[in-house]
Amino acid sequence: MTMMATECLLELCEQRHELEDYQSGVPRWCTGCGDNAILAAVQRLCRDEGLRPEKTVFVSGIGCSSRFPHYMRTYGFHGIHGRALPVAEGVRLARPDLTVFVNTGDGDCCSIGAAHWIHAIRYNMNMTVFLHDNQIYGLTKMQASPTSPRGTKSNTTPRGSTLEALQPLSVTLGVQNVSFVAQAVDWIPESLFEIVKAAYHHQGFSFVRIVQRCPEWLPKVWDPWLHDPKRILMLDHPQGMQVSDGLKQVYKNQLAHDPSNLDRAREIASDTDRIPVGILYRNPEVPCYEELRATPGLRTTAKLKQGLEAELDKFTFWPQ
Repeated sequence: MTMMATECLLELCEQRHELEDYQSGVPRWCTGCGDNAILAAVQRLCRDEGLRPEKTVFVSGIGCSSRFPHYMRTYGFHGIHGRALPVAEGVRLARPDLTVFVNTGDGDCCSIGAAHWIHAIRYNMNMTVFLHDNQIYGLTKMQASPTSPRGTKSNTTPRGSTLEALQPLSVTLGVQNVSFVAQAVDWIPESLFEIVKAAYHHQGFSFVRIVQRCPEWLPKVWDPWLHDPKRILMLDHPQGMQVSDGLKQVYKNQLAHDPSNLDRAREIASDTDRIPVGILYRNPEVPCYEELRATPGLRTTAKLKQGLEAELDKFTFWPQ
């Protein structure tokens, strides 16, 4: 018996997707790479939130982290170096019905893509951005990135990098219209998932810096924080992320931080001795650029058909 079109649509909307429905291929990241933990958290989010693969898109630039769309069974756009954010903004403007994620690295976002990063914060378009920060160019075989600590020896800085590292949290919190800033680490999967989830539910530009390990080129750079739980500062607040009892037993250094306090968020972000984990800032009142520019009726089915026919008619040979 043939189903009615409306019944087919209802069945599609009510369909539950399993974790495997979002998995595509076998990740080629190195064993122990933090990208694997980020992928697991995001795929779990897609399953738990019931995101429809045909309504979800992942955009990336160039780098190890930017292979992310290849491992998601959704729509994806693997762009060029540093241009993930403007591509994602174009997707949001053209298809506001899609859920948009961006995966970018410390070199991709903070170097060649820095100007796009700054203005994307200003636009505050509704998308979730994950900065995979391992403090090194991994795909191009160990070159210093903007977030590499001073003194980092690499193929481009054999005597050690000269400049102090750029701090992504401080930069983001200093831009006008910032609306959501959080930080996670790849070795605490529980908080990583909760932060990813909170970023997804925020209406606006959600920026999540994820401290991740690179076992190939900087295998020990995060060891002081990994092996000393006291150097992890867990941010706990009813309006932010609430730390579970299990994590409190391990990470005893906790701070009750109200994420609506921008000045305090900037102070916390400037602490380079400890790694703050949680939501530093959230302001749901900042307007989204695509809503300010919304033109009702511009992209209706009739308008799209009219536009396509007008273009195709330019090349149509009508019979005499």
